[in-house]
Amino acid sequence: MFNNLTDKLNSALKILKGQGKITEINVAETLKEVRRALLEADVNFKTAKEFTINIKNKAIGQNVLTTVNPGQLMVKIVKDELTQLMGGNAEGINLSNSFTVILMSGLQGSGKTTFSGKLSKYLKVKKNKIPLLVACDVYRPAAVEQLKILGEQIGVDVYSDESEKNPVKIASDSISYAKKIGKNLVIIDTAGRLAVDDQMMNEIKNIHNAVNPQETLFVVDSMTGQDAVNTAKTFNDILNFDGVILTKLDGDTRGGAALSIKSIVDKPIKFIGTGEKMDAIDVFHPERMADRILGMGDIVSLVEKAQNVYDEKQARILSKKIAKSQFGLDDFLDQIKKIKQMGDIKDMVGMIPGASKAVGDAEIDNDSFKHIEALIYSMTPKERSNPKIIDNSRKKRISNGSGLEIQELNKLLKQFEQMSKMMKMMQSGGSNKLMQMMKGMK
Repeated sequence: MFNNLTDKLNSALKILKGQGKITEINVAETLKEVRRALLEADVNFKTAKEFTINIKNKAIGQNVLTTVNPGQLMVKIVKDELTQLMGGNAEGINLSNSFTVILMSGLQGSGKTTFSGKLSKYLKVKKNKIPLLVACDVYRPAAVEQLKILGEQIGVDVYSDESEKNPVKIASDSISYAKKIGKNLVIIDTAGRLAVDDQMMNEIKNIHNAVNPQETLFVVDSMTGQDAVNTAKTFNDILNFDGVILTKLDGDTRGGAALSIKSIVDKPIKFIGTGEKMDAIDVFHPERMADRILGMGDIVSLVEKAQNVYDEKQARILSKKIAKSQFGLDDFLDQIKKIKQMGDIKDMVGMIPGASKAVGDAEIDNDSFKHIEALIYSMTPKERSNPKIIDNSRKKRISNGSGLEIQELNKLLKQFEQMSKMMKMMQSGGSNKLMQMMKGMK
């Protein structure tokens, strides 16, 4: 996420390294590079210009504290400005009414239907809502079927009327139907087009007037950059929507939409989509995203994801096993399953400070663990609990069973041994030894 922008911003901020004071001369060169980085990330020109002017006004003449060098001070100023640029604070969804209607809008291909499913699952699990998904896209082939399949996956009912071709009537009828069967949340998935047109805008406006939603959300593909921002402005002029949803942030995102959209339409980014799975949805936190853009990671979000799949009892059991050197490959396999439950692997790596830079453009996905799982599943229970007994004959059998080379098994066993030592050191507080070991590991 935003890797290229992160690299360019960090490169620009290095210009101040070693300076005793931030001056108009040395800050000008830095801001020139910052503005160039933003424009290359497809940030709106006016937004990029105002952003760098604000930084300049705050930076020039500031004396450096004894513990802070100019580069560090500038990073803080840039981070604070990035946070404000993206909205300042996280804004959740409006669920103040006992019965809530959410209208989803956006162009075709933005991920609107998929995100309608994600949002219904999120609000069902996190907010204890009883949702109904409504299929109002009567134009796109298989759009209704897609929503039904998603609803079945997440256990949410879907309302559709394939004999009715008027989406306004479908939306209106769904409200009375939802109340009749005891639902308290209606999420309406509307039709999109490949480009903005009068028919589309009139239709979405008529649906909006008919259902009077508490929340109108504009869904936008974050990979489309400035085009996304321009489309958002057109929709906002018609709908006066309440917030933005950025999808496909797990792709090759330059950052233009995330950094420009708030300043152009003055509406908050409320949620982001970070993968294809139905739980790949996060509340948008401007400060955390600013940290990630500057390569500082996002430990808070990572911990929150971990808390969703771990409980206190499991953590205590695991801690005792590590302390007694009883942590085996079965436990390791269980941890892999939990990591996969937390979401997209590369996205989580980006939450670890410095890790995103170390990984670079390397391809990391949830299939990265498949060969490890195959090797462990090819072992006997005794071998999993005590990997030290795996001799050459056992290695041959495990290799044949998994369909992988013995070298892959040797690599796994070595990594597992290193990881076990690291976990033991973390428990015993051997931070210096741990750091030395980590430096020696790839």
